[in-house]
Amino acid sequence: MSKPKIRFKGYEEDWEQRKLGDIAEFSKGSGYSKGDLIESGTPIILYGRLYTKYETSISEVDTYVEAKDGSVYSKGGEVIVPASGETAEDIARAATVDKSGVILGGDLNVVSPNEDINSAFLAISISHGNSQRELAKKAQGKSIVHIHNEEIKNLVVPFPTKAEQNKIVEYFSSLDNLITLHQRKCEETKKLKKYMLQKMFPQNGKRVPEIRFVGFTEDWEQRKVKEFAIESEVKGHSGKDAKKLTVKLHNKGVYVADEKIQGSDNTQYYIRRAGQFIYGKQNFFNGAIGIVPKKLDKYESTKDVPAFDVSSDVNVDWLYYYIARPEIYKPQEALCTGTGSKRFHVNNFYNLSLAIPKMDEQIKIKEYFVHLDNLITLHQRKYEELQKIKKFMLQNMFI
Repeated sequence: MSKPKIRFKGYEEDWEQRKLGDIAEFSKGSGYSKGDLIESGTPIILYGRLYTKYETSISEVDTYVEAKDGSVYSKGGEVIVPASGETAEDIARAATVDKSGVILGGDLNVVSPNEDINSAFLAISISHGNSQRELAKKAQGKSIVHIHNEEIKNLVVPFPTKAEQNKIVEYFSSLDNLITLHQRKCEETKKLKKYMLQKMFPQNGKRVPEIRFVGFTEDWEQRKVKEFAIESEVKGHSGKDAKKLTVKLHNKGVYVADEKIQGSDNTQYYIRRAGQFIYGKQNFFNGAIGIVPKKLDKYESTKDVPAFDVSSDVNVDWLYYYIARPEIYKPQEALCTGTGSKRFHVNNFYNLSLAIPKMDEQIKIKEYFVHLDNLITLHQRKYEELQKIKKFMLQNMFI
């Protein structure tokens, strides 16, 4: 096949295939290792970056060394390929260095293509499609594999006209920018949520939080959980006929762990209803806390995953955000008892003392964190969708 499956309009010619040795010059980086890194100095790229933080184009470098005589510096536009890696697939990847003046560390093969080849196109091509598979075949070694410039020189790379190369690079650059944007937005929102969870609930022994919505000034009332929650003990199936649910760590909600119940036929299960507060006794202190969602209404769990009905003066979502904070659940590990796997029993949960505001303030707080969760989900979903699109297009826009 001499044409990719997907192309931009106006491009129909077959792609040309040539050995890299005929269209590029080759050199090596110079010897630096992780042990040479310092907090500030001359920027450097080590080969490990292509595994831990892979990018098609490297524009920002945040690792530094004290420059030595004989160092190899980028001029901008080089394609770098790691010379060592754990697997053949690891080693068959490449990136461009956008800036000049960056030290290129040891164990980097440096490829400088001629003016017929867009560096970023070459980097993407080497990292995907037939070129990637062919380069992986050339890797030598067992526990650590190596690739040398001689093998890269003999790599046959298919490429279209420079104009089509540029269009392809622009497309993937745009995709990468969107992926980075949603990834950054997701992380920023997670950080904001973590900060606000610390500030919008009172610290231990306090009656008011540091940050409140305008119009709320009253002290929060100190109450024990047993004053507003009661364990639900409605019996369901015994044995393997139950539709089992369990708690997912650090996530509002629960999920079906296994449609086929593991255990003896006489194990007693209890019916759980949508909107009930739920936690895992064995992992409460790790954040195994949630609320039963509508889609799992009437699913069942054992006594090791107790569920609670909450009185009308406490909003269950607000309660979840309050309790599902490390400041609340982590200290409870000291109260867990039992042989083998230790458990946070219901009587200990009942004795948790919480500061509780009036319902209208609970609702405002709950709505704020629901909004943040929705933003996190949105950006995470967009990030994953864009990654799928990128993977599909890489498979279809290259030979």
